[in-house]
Amino acid sequence: MTLSFPKDFVWGAATASYQIEGAWDEDGKSESIWDRFAHTPGKILNGDTGDVACDHYHRWRDDVQLMRDLGLNAYRFSIAWPRILPAGRGAVNQRGLDFYNRLVDELLEQNITPYVTLYHWDLPQVLEDAGGWAVRDTAQAFAEYADVVSRALGDRVKNWFTHNEPFCAAFLGYQMGVHAPGVTDWHKAIVASHHLLLSHGWAMPIIRQNSADAQAGIVLNVGFNMPATNRREDLDAVRFGDGFVHRWFLDPLFGRHYPADMVDAYCANGFLPKGMSFVQADDLAAISAPMDFLGVNYYRRSIMSQPTASDGTPSHEEIRLPDSEYTEMGWEVYPDGLYQLLCRLHFEYRPAKIFITENGASYADAPDAQGVIDDTRRIDYLRGHLTAAHRAIQAGVPLAGYFYWSLMDNFEWAYGYSERFGIVWIDYATQQRILKASARWYADVIRRNGL
Repeated sequence: MTLSFPKDFVWGAATASYQIEGAWDEDGKSESIWDRFAHTPGKILNGDTGDVACDHYHRWRDDVQLMRDLGLNAYRFSIAWPRILPAGRGAVNQRGLDFYNRLVDELLEQNITPYVTLYHWDLPQVLEDAGGWAVRDTAQAFAEYADVVSRALGDRVKNWFTHNEPFCAAFLGYQMGVHAPGVTDWHKAIVASHHLLLSHGWAMPIIRQNSADAQAGIVLNVGFNMPATNRREDLDAVRFGDGFVHRWFLDPLFGRHYPADMVDAYCANGFLPKGMSFVQADDLAAISAPMDFLGVNYYRRSIMSQPTASDGTPSHEEIRLPDSEYTEMGWEVYPDGLYQLLCRLHFEYRPAKIFITENGASYADAPDAQGVIDDTRRIDYLRGHLTAAHRAIQAGVPLAGYFYWSLMDNFEWAYGYSERFGIVWIDYATQQRILKASARWYADVIRRNGL
């Protein structure tokens, strides 16, 4: 049986600036928080950095050729803020802007539609030194940055995402400390999450003003959580996890304010000693500016339990099932979770359109003696998740496109180069690119517009 997708369905792949570009200090680019974090001993596995990464800054033309050969009709990439505004705001670095101008022109020449993400976590370090996302001024700086980029590219780029995964930028960066800037402060993380959302809201009308007929939205990481049992404690773990990662962002974006149960929990734990006093009068109206689409990054299901610690303190953990398949990141392969969450987003929040902006799996399959990379597990992962996406369309979900994560193996944040998500193999020593079997399989899906 053939599963055909809508005739205008968008087939793409995604990357992020710090993960692939390299050239970390070239052509006027300033230091980002990820440059600083990766250069700090002990922060990244094996001491890896994004200094060179996939050297995309110098090899972009070859990489666009790869995209064309695969038949991609869209490419989602992010802009490096420190390349454009080395001081975070103010003077524009034309050499940095020229790089993205050339990239956009080449994509369009090859009939590949650019989907631009303005922020994929590489904040200029100078802004972090002034307080980062924990201060309101950074949201204003982002609006100015969005203005510069959308003025420069908006005549050709018509699809914009403001932020990628603000949850990760706020809570992995400012509460858990496992991502840049490496802060561990609950209050700062919660305030940072608000300023990230506020900067999104402020940027939306700027993008529309500068880019005629543009469509714009935001990208959220949304998983699928289930309780390990029907015990109240496990159900509470799922509710809190959903509020922490999902509803805290979805609710204000869709005009519902911040979820009251999470505000109460944060206040009760002492994380908000002055309550939500950092939220000013017009902030929530700005955050809930209508979006043309919502980007969704889905990778896995989480099965959650909340055991009681020996001292009586509540805690929670994720349960690993012995009969389930897991990727090399330790993430469960669960395509039905994608179907479930797409339906949830559609029926609960009613976004005008949804894009799957990231979905993929880490498998380390390497070239054999003939240079062939037979990554069958990744093909199975893709087939399962695209089948789930098709089911969601059949159920009425306005799913408009799919971007595989990632086009190429790259710097996987705190994991360095130890995880490989790409459909294109990167030999980091030589920068050779090799198409994996999954790339050829995906190219066939695109050609057929279906499975």
